[in-house]
Amino acid sequence: MESSQIQTLITMVLYIGVVIGIGVYFAKRANENSENYYLGGRSLGPWVAAFSAEASDMSGWLLMGLPGLAYWTGLADAFWTAAGLAIGTYINWLVVARRLRHYSEIAGNAITLPDFFSNRFHENKKILMTISSVFILIFFCVYASSCFVTCGKLFSSLFGVDYHVMMIIGAAFVVIYTFLGGFLAESASDFMQAVVMVLALVIILTLGTINAGGLGEVFANLKAIPGFLEFFNIATPTLNEAGEQIIENGAPLFGAASPYGIISALSMLAWGLGYFGMPQVLLRFMAIRDKVELKKSRRIATVWVVISLFAAITIGLIGRALVPTQFVTNSDAENIFSYLASIMLHPLFAGLVSAGILAATISSSDSYLLIAASAFSKNLWQRLFRKEASDKEIMHVGRAALLIIAILGAIIAMDEDSVIFTIVSFAWAGFGATFGPLMLFSLFWKRTTRAGAIAGMISGGAMVFIWNFLVKPMGGIWGIYELLPAFIISSVFIVVFSLLSKEPDESIKREFEEARKA
Repeated sequence: MESSQIQTLITMVLYIGVVIGIGVYFAKRANENSENYYLGGRSLGPWVAAFSAEASDMSGWLLMGLPGLAYWTGLADAFWTAAGLAIGTYINWLVVARRLRHYSEIAGNAITLPDFFSNRFHENKKILMTISSVFILIFFCVYASSCFVTCGKLFSSLFGVDYHVMMIIGAAFVVIYTFLGGFLAESASDFMQAVVMVLALVIILTLGTINAGGLGEVFANLKAIPGFLEFFNIATPTLNEAGEQIIENGAPLFGAASPYGIISALSMLAWGLGYFGMPQVLLRFMAIRDKVELKKSRRIATVWVVISLFAAITIGLIGRALVPTQFVTNSDAENIFSYLASIMLHPLFAGLVSAGILAATISSSDSYLLIAASAFSKNLWQRLFRKEASDKEIMHVGRAALLIIAILGAIIAMDEDSVIFTIVSFAWAGFGATFGPLMLFSLFWKRTTRAGAIAGMISGGAMVFIWNFLVKPMGGIWGIYELLPAFIISSVFIVVFSLLSKEPDESIKREFEEARKA
């Protein structure tokens, strides 16, 4: 290992030490009871709630997947995705946060998403709870795998170490850290990591702009690539039989621009719909200490998201102008952020910036593992299998589940050619369509019934698989992002099955009216 690589590694190890320290600090409080471990005793302040929600949500794809997408095909896909996410972030904090914070307390002091849905409809047989827990386990296994892919790619590209070895080490670190401190440690470290992430983005954006001779020079350079800087056309790299972009006379080859119509733009804007069903974000709404502080959190979260998304996309564009032939596959292009850091910064500072990617990965994967573990231990083990289970037993079972989920995620991540953006988009659609429509109808439509909730959840989750694997490959208009049709189908099923079933009991209606006063 070269001297520069050693210095980068030292910085990253020091950073990891700080993260572990946070876990140790909160370990005692987290282990007092399951509510502290899984929801932090509803004690998050506005800054921690906002930063931890966005850091856990964005994950490594913000620093690798999104810049890689912009580097590979240009502005269109990345811009419309980012626009949908920015709009979705604001609306979610504005519309859902306050009502959910209040309603989750009214509905049996729910501390998990399956708890809330089950309590909201006064379930005796825990069918809703079981279905929602199973979907959480499925999609968080996929989500966790995207984080482990990020770890593997980051360390492999920085230090030239085998991808699989580094992926497994990264997964092991995340598991150990999540074991230690639970939700409070996760949220506190997520706050720090959100700061590191945005600083890393701004630093690389600034240095990249300077090195490229200014944004004007970057855009002038990229205009030569058909469709690269357009909103309704998309660049198409010319690939050889191995799937690598062809380089000719020192320049990457592109074909004619492909049309990117209104349907495609709406499809990517639909990323914003996913927020209404994201457990890691919704839990922050439930955990904030005072609903009055949500207004401040909304402003903080929105500003952070807009700055981060703009910087990530622009870094991808700058990367294509600065090093146009460095990455010849879609998968490799996701290393553009860490590569720019390594060539433009002193190794110690490059280590800090690379720690930003690690920060994003840790902040997301610990959230995913913790929520999935709580879904199994609190909502399946305690409610279905061991109703007499003690609080300590629940936490032990949760940690065992956490380990199993991490192993499954690592198995999925074994393919080093995985594209982080693709993995995340599937899991995002899964949560958005399974829980998003149901969350909105549960909070804002009193006539929603348990039958409608079950039908909406199953149809939304199933349609994500059906559309992605059977319909989408047909191409054309059918090639839209699976979240949009699945979200619509789920909403239709909720309305139809609710209207066909008996009206909710008066006790459910009273709770709804009380929650409406939030």
